[in-house]
Amino acid sequence: MKNVNLTHHFLIAMPTMADSVFSKTLTYICEHNEQGALGIVINRPTDLTLFNLFKQLDIPQMDSLAESIPVLFGGPVQLDCGFVLHHPVGKWQSTLVVNKEVGLTTSLDILKAIANAEGPEQVLIAMGYAGWAAGQIEHELAQNAWLTVPASANVIFDMPSEERLPAAMQLLGITNYVNLSNEIGHA
Repeated sequence: MKNVNLTHHFLIAMPTMADSVFSKTLTYICEHNEQGALGIVINRPTDLTLFNLFKQLDIPQMDSLAESIPVLFGGPVQLDCGFVLHHPVGKWQSTLVVNKEVGLTTSLDILKAIANAEGPEQVLIAMGYAGWAAGQIEHELAQNAWLTVPASANVIFDMPSEERLPAAMQLLGITNYVNLSNEIGHA
């Protein structure tokens, strides 16, 4: 499984995932290289809303829509840090360019722009991220812990969080999560 690059792919947790942190998750891989991988879980809303996040950060806001937008649990690493997946990429202080369409920004300037209705067209905001050391994600794939599929910006930005996992599975032609099997075969 050498030289696999899962940047801009979804990881679908298999139903037998023993780690409760990742059970029934859909993770978007923002970066994958020889040093490891970084992803954002995109289907785990928290009780925190964008409105309350702005309030905690003392960011004045113009848009009352923020009251209903949930902040997601992005993963177990750096839970005190915000991560904004967005389209278009734009020019923010601290952005990882995933591809031509998606960026991941961790700087406050993007949150201030969102609060002033001057941010990117599409955003997903999470606290924390998922990280893998070099070779770890490849090992987990070999253990059949995840399914992978090329990502779709539509799934990330245009669907409610509870619809994202089933939509990603449909990209693979799978219609029912419980029908997934942990058994693997080799030809």
